[in-house]
Amino acid sequence: TFDASSNFEFPPMGIGAWAWGDPLFWGYNPKQDPDIRLVFDHCMDNGIDFFDTAELYGIGRSEQLLGQFAKDRPAKSKPRIATKFAALPWRTNRKDVVNACKKSLSRLGVDQIDLYQIHFPNAFGNKAVWDGLGDCKELGLVKNVGVSNYGVDAVTRVNEELKQRGMSLASNQIQYSLLYRFPEQNGLKARCDDLGVKILAYSPLCLGALTGKYSKDKPPSGPRGQLFAKFYDNPGYSELLNTMQEIGDQHSATKSQIAIAWCIAKGTYPIPGARNLKQAKQNVAAANLKLSDAEIAALDSVSQKVSNVMNPEQNPFPKYDKDLGLRMYDS
Repeated sequence: TFDASSNFEFPPMGIGAWAWGDPLFWGYNPKQDPDIRLVFDHCMDNGIDFFDTAELYGIGRSEQLLGQFAKDRPAKSKPRIATKFAALPWRTNRKDVVNACKKSLSRLGVDQIDLYQIHFPNAFGNKAVWDGLGDCKELGLVKNVGVSNYGVDAVTRVNEELKQRGMSLASNQIQYSLLYRFPEQNGLKARCDDLGVKILAYSPLCLGALTGKYSKDKPPSGPRGQLFAKFYDNPGYSELLNTMQEIGDQHSATKSQIAIAWCIAKGTYPIPGARNLKQAKQNVAAANLKLSDAEIAALDSVSQKVSNVMNPEQNPFPKYDKDLGLRMYDS
C-alpha cells in the first residue's frame, strides 16, 4: 500500500555499514564477519536499530551481511535499514532505480526498505532518477525516500519534485563532523532544517581522524594515511583533540563519543561505523551523552581553526546537472 507521508522516526544515531564488506577502503575480509555480527547484535540489544548501507558497499556484500544478521533476530526485534541507489552515469532511467531497489530487497531479505536513498548526484539524468525513487515508494517497495551528497539547490529541487507526487523527502545524508563543517558555512544544513529534511551525518568521526588513535608517527593504513597527513601539520588539530579530551574527562567519555555527541547536539543524526564490539559499545553509549552549551561552544570555536583543511571541491561527486542547469553538490 502506498503511504505518501514520510513519518520515519530516526533514532538519535545509527550505524554506518560501509566497512562491512568493503575491501578497498576498509580492508574487509570475510573473517571479520563474526565480529561484525557482534556489533550488530550489541547495537540491536541496546536500542540502536538503524543501519545504513548501500548497494555499492562491497558490491552488495554489506547488504547481504545485514540481511543475514537481521534474519537471525527474533520477529519482534528487526532492524530498520536504509540503503542507497548508485546513480552511475549509465543508470539514468527511472526503471534502473526500481530494478536496483528490487535487487537490494533481495540481498537484504526484506519485503520493504525503510529508507531508500540516492547515493550521489549525477552530471545528467537526475530527474529520471528522482522519478524512479518516487516509483519505488509508489510501488510499496520502500517506506521512505531520501538523498545523499545533495547540495542546497539539489535538495530543494528534489523535495519540490516529490511534493508534486504527494511525497516528502525524509533525509539528506551528508558528510558532517567537527572536522568537516562546510554544511554550516554554505547554507546546506540550514536549508535542510528549513525544509524539514533530516540530516544523516556520515563520517562523524571524520574517517577516524577524531578518535585520537592516529598520529604522524602512527598513521592509518590505506587511503586515509594521505588524508590525515593534512591534519597533523595543522596546529588546530591537536588543540581540537586536547579540547575533546578535556570535555571527555568531564563525562568519562572518549573522543569518539564527544564527536558523535556534538553531531547529535547540532540536530543531526550521526551514523558512525563500527567494526568491532569495543567500537560498537562506545558508539551506543554516545547516543545518551549530553553536552552543555559551554562545551558545544568550546568545540565549535576550536574546530573552526581546522575544519577547512579538507576541500569539498576535491570530492568526486558531479557538481552540476547539465540538463537541468542545477548545482547538485556543495559539500
